[in-house]
Amino acid sequence: MKEAQMVVDYMTKGGDKEAFLEYFKNAVSEGFDPDTMLQKIGLANQTTMYKKETRAIGQLLQKAMMEKYGPVDAKDHYMEFDTICDATQERQDAVHDLVENKEDLGLDFILVIGGWDSSNTAHLLEIPHKKDVRSFHIDRAQCIGADNTITHRTVDGEIVTEPFILDLEKEVVMGVTSGASTPDAAVQDSLSSIFMMKQLHDKKDE
Repeated sequence: MKEAQMVVDYMTKGGDKEAFLEYFKNAVSEGFDPDTMLQKIGLANQTTMYKKETRAIGQLLQKAMMEKYGPVDAKDHYMEFDTICDATQERQDAVHDLVENKEDLGLDFILVIGGWDSSNTAHLLEIPHKKDVRSFHIDRAQCIGADNTITHRTVDGEIVTEPFILDLEKEVVMGVTSGASTPDAAVQDSLSSIFMMKQLHDKKDE
């Protein structure tokens, strides 16, 4: 949003052209001129971007065009293209719901399953992380150890191993999601590893 606001400010108020181009030097094509090439713009997004962020940026740009060209002509200066994957959006919305209702659900953690190099899966992890909800991103069932440890990727990209279920004596309440292209078998295998570990622990206590 910060960079979108910078673009809008330049569009509506002008500014230091050299400073603007220096800031965006790695994001613009050769020969880009903000004085002439921000008069008609289109908004497209990465397929795994958060839809709420895209909508907020779109509203900001649309408002700027309405202020500059008037509500009638604004449509001739701005257009947006919704390229966000529906499956990705549905997963993001579901994780948001889990996070917002964590207290009512008694949620212990959220497990995110998918490739460690998957952008949409990494975004799913960011949602609970930002709300301080315990969460783990694993890429396979083998990340869950029989000794109640879990090897996972953090939001910073670091691969770490730490204790998994903090209290095996109680019923575990977890949220589970996966990347848009994660095979169902990977999810099932991961859940099976958790259920088996819990069952083995419960039998030891009998």
